[in-house]
Amino acid sequence: MTGDGTEVRGRGAPTVAGTGRNPLRRRLFAAGLVALTLVLGAGVYWFQPWKLWQDDTVNEAFPTVPTDAAGRTGAAGESGRTGGSAAPSATGDAAAPATAPEAVAEGALISHEHATSGTARLIRLPDGSHTLRLEGLDTSNGPDLRVWLTDAPVKEGTAGWRVFDDGKHVSLGKLKGNKGDQNYPVPPGVDPADYSSVTIWCDRFDVSFGAAPLRAA
Repeated sequence: MTGDGTEVRGRGAPTVAGTGRNPLRRRLFAAGLVALTLVLGAGVYWFQPWKLWQDDTVNEAFPTVPTDAAGRTGAAGESGRTGGSAAPSATGDAAAPATAPEAVAEGALISHEHATSGTARLIRLPDGSHTLRLEGLDTSNGPDLRVWLTDAPVKEGTAGWRVFDDGKHVSLGKLKGNKGDQNYPVPPGVDPADYSSVTIWCDRFDVSFGAAPLRAA
């Protein structure tokens, strides 16, 4: 204090503003950056958005019954033995040839979450087995796409996007490609008569990319 009564405040050592808080801020920023990277990485893996710009074209020949080394089909002959041929007739005539593959049901694919077109055909092979054939398929690529037989009705618009896992359904496997002609064997023991539609189903997000009714051909 001076002689005239005026108080003089002393100056202490200079300080750097925020020095004590900077390390904490840096740690929080680093932790946030790591968390954001993990979230973005998980999102990219889950949605796989690059597939929307990738096309996988698979073209397979019309389904036929596999033959063994002797050229015999897997169909059961009159003796009931799988892979055997029917006994020749008394006149020495050769056994009648097996019937050709036959389309027993079919339907046109319609768009659901993604633009989809093509034809679904249920083919009965000479040995009695069935194969679902997708012809002229054109849809979007995506994560975890499956081909399902279902008993759900095929509805246009968003009302039909998520109905196919509500009732009876069976997976024929992963979609081989989002374009082309492809065959999907129906597993033994599955009766195709129990199903009335087919869907290209995104199992990851429970939504149909496209679907077709199966009506008697």
